[in-house]
Amino acid sequence: MRVRTGVAVPVAMLLAVTATGAAPAPAAVPPSAARTAAGAALSHCGARERVSVPGAQFQTTACLPDMTTAALAGTRYTDSTDWSPLFAKGTKNPSGVPGVQIDGYFPDSSRLNATHGWKHDAQFVIRLPDRWNGGLVVTGAPGNRKQYSLDPLISDWVLAQGYAFASTDKGNSGPDFYTDGTRPGDAVAEWNSRTTELTRAARKAVQRAYGHAPRRTYMTGTSNGGYLTRWQLENHPELYDGGVDWEGVLWTEGGPNLLTYLPTTVAYGAGGAGADDMYAAGFAPGSEFLWPYHQTAYWGLTQKVYRAEFDPTYDPDCPGTSAGSTTAEILAPCASDASYDYAARPRSVHRAVERVSLTGRIGKPMITLQGSLDTLLPIATDSDVYARMIDDQRRARLHRYYTIEGGTHVDGLHDTYPDRLRPVLPCYRSAFEALTQWVERGAAPPASRTVPRPASGDVVNSCALGTTSSGASAAG
Repeated sequence: MRVRTGVAVPVAMLLAVTATGAAPAPAAVPPSAARTAAGAALSHCGARERVSVPGAQFQTTACLPDMTTAALAGTRYTDSTDWSPLFAKGTKNPSGVPGVQIDGYFPDSSRLNATHGWKHDAQFVIRLPDRWNGGLVVTGAPGNRKQYSLDPLISDWVLAQGYAFASTDKGNSGPDFYTDGTRPGDAVAEWNSRTTELTRAARKAVQRAYGHAPRRTYMTGTSNGGYLTRWQLENHPELYDGGVDWEGVLWTEGGPNLLTYLPTTVAYGAGGAGADDMYAAGFAPGSEFLWPYHQTAYWGLTQKVYRAEFDPTYDPDCPGTSAGSTTAEILAPCASDASYDYAARPRSVHRAVERVSLTGRIGKPMITLQGSLDTLLPIATDSDVYARMIDDQRRARLHRYYTIEGGTHVDGLHDTYPDRLRPVLPCYRSAFEALTQWVERGAAPPASRTVPRPASGDVVNSCALGTTSSGASAAG
């Protein structure tokens, strides 16, 4: 995140700030001045201002009259540069949720995240609403973004429902994330351990804040955050009551994974592959209008940094020790990736991927949704495969899978193609509501299906998943 300078937070916005730990807190209105000006308004936060996060090396706490992006945009309590491309114009988000925000970091040796000027990884944000419903929602950043990246997509909405919210930067971020760690695969493996770490710490912080542990804890996320949801429910189901997986990345040692199909996109961009090769790699017919954008913004970059993460000896000079120092350098593909053949790479590469691979053996109820026109993670090589993996593990009773017709990887593209795409966000919100009804009341969600793109109505803010099922239970 680029730290804004000269951005003042009004006293009415920053009701109180306290900091603990070894690092300096971000510049803020002095606590005494904030308290004097805010007066009795401070009482709504009470003892929650003094809650400590177990295991945190440093934290800063703020009592805020509104923790949603409607109030926080332009302040140090969120980062609009990290989330502005991710949602469609016209998205309606709630506002007016007072409470306590805790920002901080866990011990870590890497320094990729410069948010707040801390230059410290393993950063997190925890938000504790005044009107708590007894639940906690945990997520991790999509892509290689940071802890605030899901504020308008997830945080705003779940806070308004009364949930406490926790998000992690996953322990590394940015295009150079692959430089973190000592072994191939270390950076991605850290994502999983950091999410587990935050979940455990957030549950204890919630208990300290409200006097009892959360009654329900839900894991969720999009893209890499969806991968984290899958991994957590497979490996730590004891921490969660369920999860919503929005277009999670699929990692399997034998494929498919990013490294089995993205080389085709690099070859396509270089003129070495055609449309038929793209279809064979898994890209959906009808998605061709999205290819030029993804060729410029996603494919080459994604292939080179994840190949560098798992197979750094393939081309040590590209990307090398950095993906680039300018936007053009960062987005530029490595020419060598056009001929990359994951299947033929040494066993050590496959072992690195195996460390972070998914199995489909989820231990708690989960809803998966993905757009039919996802052109970064083709649905045929991602959620279609993962749904079959869950079936193979005989866990289908714990799973629902909705294909969102006309959805793509980033909702912001709907603004460019409103006649061809639909945002997935309203379907995500419907899925989250369906999950909580499933877990808490035993009302099974609609059967897995394709959710058609409506011909009319408010497609940006509404989505019906279908008719609720009957006679099914989330009990395992």
